[in-house]
Amino acid sequence: MDDAQLRTVWHQRQFRHRTVHLSQPLSLLMQHSLGKRVSQLGKLARIWDEVLPESISEHTALESFNRGVLRVLVDSATRRYELQMLLAGGLTKEIQDRFSGAINKIRLVPGQFRSVDPAGATRYAF
Repeated sequence: MDDAQLRTVWHQRQFRHRTVHLSQPLSLLMQHSLGKRVSQLGKLARIWDEVLPESISEHTALESFNRGVLRVLVDSATRRYELQMLLAGGLTKEIQDRFSGAINKIRLVPGQFRSVDPAGATRYAF
């Protein structure tokens, strides 16, 4: 081997610091896992607002959708009971029919949340 070939082999075997921009792994994470969940939750939110009476929907917030389970925060026991009755009376089936994915369960959990109504005023749920 001559000197040029030896230099080439030596350069190829040297450890190289590989730098990766932080945006690359975050972009992959967004595309493959978070992006899908966010789009599904957005679609469910539109369906939720369409099928639920406004008097009840303003007291709820969709918290998460994971593995077919939709978690919904409800700010009072009264609204939670009303919502349970509506869901048992066929509302769950209607939501499942409108949503292209699989909804196995709708879990209602008591919780506090903050939302903004269409007029732009902030509403706090206690």
